[in-house]
Amino acid sequence: MQKPQETRVIDVRVADFASIRKSSRMLGWLFLVSALAPVTSVRSQTSAPSNSSMEQTFQAAMAAEDRGDLQKAESLLAQLRSGHPGIFAVDESLGLIYVKQEEFDKALPLLKAATLEQPGSDAAHANLGAAYFRLGRNKEALSEFQTAAQINPKNAATQQSLGRLLMEEHQPWQAANAFGAAMEAAPDDSDLVLDRARALIEAGQASRAMEELNSMSGRDHSAAAQSLLGDAEEKLGSYQQAAEHYARAVELEPSEANAWALGVEFLRHWTFEAAIHEFEAADLKFPGSTRMKLGLGAAYFGDSRYANAVPVFADLLSNDPNSALYAELLGMACTAVSQSSKQGCTALVDYAETHPRDARASTYAASLLLTEDGSDDRTETARRLLENALAAAPGLPDAQYQMGLLKQNQDDWAGSIHNLEAAIALKPDLAQAHYRLALAYWRTGRKQQGQAEMDLQKKYSKQEKADLDRRLQQITTFIVNVH
Repeated sequence: MQKPQETRVIDVRVADFASIRKSSRMLGWLFLVSALAPVTSVRSQTSAPSNSSMEQTFQAAMAAEDRGDLQKAESLLAQLRSGHPGIFAVDESLGLIYVKQEEFDKALPLLKAATLEQPGSDAAHANLGAAYFRLGRNKEALSEFQTAAQINPKNAATQQSLGRLLMEEHQPWQAANAFGAAMEAAPDDSDLVLDRARALIEAGQASRAMEELNSMSGRDHSAAAQSLLGDAEEKLGSYQQAAEHYARAVELEPSEANAWALGVEFLRHWTFEAAIHEFEAADLKFPGSTRMKLGLGAAYFGDSRYANAVPVFADLLSNDPNSALYAELLGMACTAVSQSSKQGCTALVDYAETHPRDARASTYAASLLLTEDGSDDRTETARRLLENALAAAPGLPDAQYQMGLLKQNQDDWAGSIHNLEAAIALKPDLAQAHYRLALAYWRTGRKQQGQAEMDLQKKYSKQEKADLDRRLQQITTFIVNVH
């Protein structure tokens, strides 16, 4: 039997995995021929087509696939498999037809059968691993890629795919080793250098990552390399150098991702003026980017430009009216801004009224209403919101404090004591609660206790600034961790 002269290569691309190449023809028509040798059934002996007929059918299927007629190729291979099951080249080729059609459930049993029929084929295991990955079965995918790499450790594509899967499975050190093995097989592949550097950074080996990147040809003109150098410098505490690398990445490739990394670097270290400059420019260039608006709002908040932060967070909440995060960010800004700049804060009250289980948003909204020149209707809305907040989270000190404040505004000084004492029990350094409790004690004739509370208010008087810094830390920490 003459072997086919042409070598057929089928690419299987899975997510951002490198191509896993596999040649059904190169694996050998001999597999088809030898599979026919142990014929035992009388019916098979009389009805089975000749080797030449099988070869013609197989070649016709391959030709059909090459010209893009996948249905014809599938039909011919399925016919061949139906009459002669257990042939490696047929199972593998038909499985890869289904992969091309993204019918992974159909491809999986065929690719699995192929690994059993030819367990020494690294490509077969890699293709099976790729199919597992596309089905979300990462554990099994990892096992198949590891087997493929053990069979043929010098296959750079397999090692790179293994490394990227290990990264998805949060095993960066093992991924770095896989990328290193791939680099031995393909030393001039810059993508592998970048992959390995990224893995080393996540594995806590920033210095080694920098060594890899600095030895990379063309690093000064690679936005990806500059961004990773920024990540490495950040991990090593060299913040100015990190910002320079991120800025260079933006210069080389002004993408949304690179602009985000630069803005976040400034935000991370509370360099708010620079962060505002970058996020304002990026927001104009990428108006559909939610995270750019988040970064911009946080930078405004950090720079004490609360009036600028309010419309940014209000716009985010308007576009996603069920977001507890945006409601909380808007609440932080609205309770810090002056009275004349609260126009965008009405969205917070609307959100709180439709989300009664969100205790923080309800508390922020009530606080907003209580600081306005309120009508009876506003006061009752604030009371209802605080009742919702306390029902959902009775251990929230700000909600207890705001309820005490509301009662005092209605001259219920005795009634406010319970809430203010609860707030202080939950947060002993809440200076405003000590002050308000002192007033309540004095109004109810408990002068000595009132003086004690006033002394505590003086002790914790700097707490308001600390609370604002804590809110800022919460915002920046969250924004920095947004991907």
